[in-house]
Amino acid sequence: MEITFLGTSSGVPTRSRNVSSIALRLPQRAEVWLFDCGEGTQHQFLRSDLKTSQIRRIFITHMHGDHIYGLMGLIASIGLAGTGHTLDIYGPSALADYIKTSARCSHLDIARRVKIHRVETGLVYEDAEFTVKAQKLEHRVTAHGYRVTEKDKPGRFDVEQAQALGIPPGPIYGELKQGKTITLDNGRIINGQTLCSEPEKGRSVVYCTDTVFCDGSVELARGADVLIHEATFAHQDAQFAFERLHSTSTMAAQVALLAGVQELIMTHFSPRYNPANELTLKDLLAEARAIFPNTRLAHDFFCYALPRHRGGLNKPSDALPHLGTDGA
Repeated sequence: MEITFLGTSSGVPTRSRNVSSIALRLPQRAEVWLFDCGEGTQHQFLRSDLKTSQIRRIFITHMHGDHIYGLMGLIASIGLAGTGHTLDIYGPSALADYIKTSARCSHLDIARRVKIHRVETGLVYEDAEFTVKAQKLEHRVTAHGYRVTEKDKPGRFDVEQAQALGIPPGPIYGELKQGKTITLDNGRIINGQTLCSEPEKGRSVVYCTDTVFCDGSVELARGADVLIHEATFAHQDAQFAFERLHSTSTMAAQVALLAGVQELIMTHFSPRYNPANELTLKDLLAEARAIFPNTRLAHDFFCYALPRHRGGLNKPSDALPHLGTDGA
């Protein structure tokens, strides 16, 4: 699982930051899942190592323009590329009307290519490897955060030990790998769990934007490996945050602390904190780290590969060099 930030500005793009979009790449299945699709997102794909042809699912948090204005152009481009697969899009109830109206007015035929799913709190999607859950946040319009959880993987099956026990190869190995208890032809009972290493715990990513601090964010992020949370404002500008129902850097850090996540990545920054101003994004980072030390700032094209659960976590020094000019 690898996260690529395609847009990290709030409201409007800047010279170094596009508006909101995050891609979750799943290399094991050659798929990309997109979260929000601000204007210019498909151009950001062209500047990254990602392929639009691999986009399989798009999850929209809410209907504000800086999170959806790139959606129709991307849908059209994917259609022209002729990928052949259905594009599943998830979001608020108004999303279906927006897509269908835009398609009708621009004479875009999406009937066979796009399937739209209305999002409510709870389970949004599930397959053999992943679940996606949604939680309502607190914003000026209906908004949801998303949690992607990788299901636990079975431990490694010790073939050598099985052979040493005289267990004949075949379908029985598959049952033992699943931890089942089987009885051999000679009456011996074998517990498959004794032949497998510990299961590999699945990883989890949570995406919360746009929202002021709320219990929903904490609940959704509980115990996650990575929390991606908006931090539109600095702590001293908290009044703006409350008025506009956005978060400060300290609110994002408090969610991370209360939820017990492993790492916080802040995004969705107001352009007011550019390097020429009194407060910069470095100040927002310092504010957050005072509450939750394992915090970092996202920037456009920053990639983060989630580590496996084998005793190690990525550290802030693992971040790629900053490509922008705003001092993050």
